[in-house]
Amino acid sequence: MKNQLFILCLSIIFAHSCKENDKMIEHETQANPPVAKKIAHKLSIHNDQRTDNYYWLNDREHPEVIDYLNKENEYTKAMMAHTEDFQKTLFEEMKARIKEDDTTVPYKLNGYWYITKYETGKDYPIYVRKKGTLDAEEEVLFDCNEMAKDQAYFNLGGLSISPDNTMAAFSTDLVSRRQYTIQVKNLVTGEIYSDKIKNTTGSATWANDNKTLFYTMKDEVTLRSEKVFKHRLHTETTADTVVFYEEDETFNTFVYKTKSKKYIVIGSSSTLSAEYRFLNADTPDGEFKIFQERTEDLEYSIAHYEDYFYIISNTDGATNFKISKTHENNTSLENWKDVIPHRADVLIEDLEIFKDYLVVNERENGLNNLRIISWNGKEDYYLPFKSETYTAYLGNNPDFDSDTMRYGYNALTSPSSVIDYNFKTKQSDIKKEQEVLGGNFKKENYESKRIWATARDGVKIPMSMVYKKGVKFDGSAPLLQYAYGSYGSTIDPSFSTVRLSLLDRGFIYVIAHIRGGEYLGREWYENGKLLTKKNTFTDYIDCSKFLIEEKYTSNKHLYAYGGSAGGLLMGAIINMNPELYHGVLAAVPFVDVVTTMLDDTIPLTTGEYDEWGNPNEVEYYQYMKSYSPYDNVKAIKYPNMLVTTGLHDSQVQYWEPAKWVAKLRELKTDSNKLLLHTDMDSGHGGASGRFESLKEVALEYAFLLDLEGMHGQ
Repeated sequence: MKNQLFILCLSIIFAHSCKENDKMIEHETQANPPVAKKIAHKLSIHNDQRTDNYYWLNDREHPEVIDYLNKENEYTKAMMAHTEDFQKTLFEEMKARIKEDDTTVPYKLNGYWYITKYETGKDYPIYVRKKGTLDAEEEVLFDCNEMAKDQAYFNLGGLSISPDNTMAAFSTDLVSRRQYTIQVKNLVTGEIYSDKIKNTTGSATWANDNKTLFYTMKDEVTLRSEKVFKHRLHTETTADTVVFYEEDETFNTFVYKTKSKKYIVIGSSSTLSAEYRFLNADTPDGEFKIFQERTEDLEYSIAHYEDYFYIISNTDGATNFKISKTHENNTSLENWKDVIPHRADVLIEDLEIFKDYLVVNERENGLNNLRIISWNGKEDYYLPFKSETYTAYLGNNPDFDSDTMRYGYNALTSPSSVIDYNFKTKQSDIKKEQEVLGGNFKKENYESKRIWATARDGVKIPMSMVYKKGVKFDGSAPLLQYAYGSYGSTIDPSFSTVRLSLLDRGFIYVIAHIRGGEYLGREWYENGKLLTKKNTFTDYIDCSKFLIEEKYTSNKHLYAYGGSAGGLLMGAIINMNPELYHGVLAAVPFVDVVTTMLDDTIPLTTGEYDEWGNPNEVEYYQYMKSYSPYDNVKAIKYPNMLVTTGLHDSQVQYWEPAKWVAKLRELKTDSNKLLLHTDMDSGHGGASGRFESLKEVALEYAFLLDLEGMHGQ
């Protein structure tokens, strides 16, 4: 009897196993990767001809294109089906760490305290204010949860309160193309006026008459911010006046009001040059005056206080910038007088002006510093920060007369804090520290450090690293290496509650501060752009080799991650050294560099010439072509890859990653995973809502953890 029962059990188990195997075979049969059709498209310039077989994907309105993207999404879903429960687990895990009923630290502006809050179960912020004191009755300005109802995507852009506190200019984007519609709400009656200004950058600036608004309009095709308009409240927008038109296609324009509230300022900038105009905010119908005419390679920005403008600039060879001042009646360059001279080892990033103090945000040896200088010349000191893996920055300080400065601080192992520092008492008051819920998070359970790799040209490349205590440095640990490396944008080592889902599962997380950013000053950027762009890629690769050589990980456990221009980095490194990486996450990747930079109808292209070069010039064309990921895909083995994009992306068009994946599928010689996920409702920043975006992260993390055999842990 026992033998019969045993045989029966075996039969049931075997039958169940066969069914599961059948399901797996059926799943693998169904999950065939989409094959994009090939239509040869010839591209010729400089006596050189390229053939783009997937150029036809450059049409988001074409049914065949949408069908192909949907098939890629279906394939990704099928290939990741076995991780769906794990993705939900990761999502709930990450969501649980976020304090749902949360509020920002209030700040005071023109007699009101302004607060942003979140409520349990809701995705979007609620903007409120209180008059006079924090004990006053709460006034709801905007409930974005109500505004976002029935919208696949929603983003509230600029929010600008009129000088008399009775109105708010606000903007919304319902597509994720960063084309905002500006409207005005009466904060007394709740009425939203009929004034509706479309296709703007989203920000609006009030003149002091409470009637006039200045805003920036975008080109409908390229999305370049090119014109500043003046709008009179309750008039037809078709009658709005153009007060400035930026004709140079390599420049973008913008408008704002100085902290002093005295001037409306129109700025116009490219990567390497800037120009400003200003107008007394009391006379909005007057003529703007040029501050200092644009000059090639002259970068400057301005702030106003009392009778003077303070200028951060790179004049007279100040590569890392210096601070000057000039009287508001004599603003041209020859009148600028140095306040803080240039220093070769210190990068000046920003400044904040108070009635008694000047605060300068500096960077030395890659580390943030806040320097405090009294106007009377008696004090000049730095706030002390001890770690090498922290981020400190100036916060929201709208009040000139305040004796306190608000700043933010966090580190790879320390949640974000909002801190008020009192100039008089020299005391710091932590107004809020980010709460990490849903677990047993303790700072002391994690470690961070800064390490240095030697690049192939002898330059030392810094990396910031964080991991959970107990990780073994014997080559067995999975490691996610992140970098950006373009536009002089520095990725500072900051805390992330989301990242804990990797750290707690044994991952090491590394930020590589490669050339192309400004971590080690302006020259760090200059040596990673234009005709030195390849330094960005080789720095990243040399960091990867160092991490492997030093047994932090191995090529079986090393993963690369980058987005946008960092996605270009991902494309370049896997063409150069694919054997180093087990997997790659490429988010909204800029991978078809040559074709995009030759198409001046695409958003951002003309303004990017100073970063990448103009391929209409043969030298830049040839150099660009030599590293462009799409142009250099070849018949080799590539790592496992998850590529993500958004159909409405205005920064990196969806067709770049779509074409790249199609070409990789055609040529790669391995059987590794290659997945493309397109968010059909969003753009460059991904899904809207604070929780919805976590689903995208859950997909990415599940992809990595699955490759490590941890998709159920």
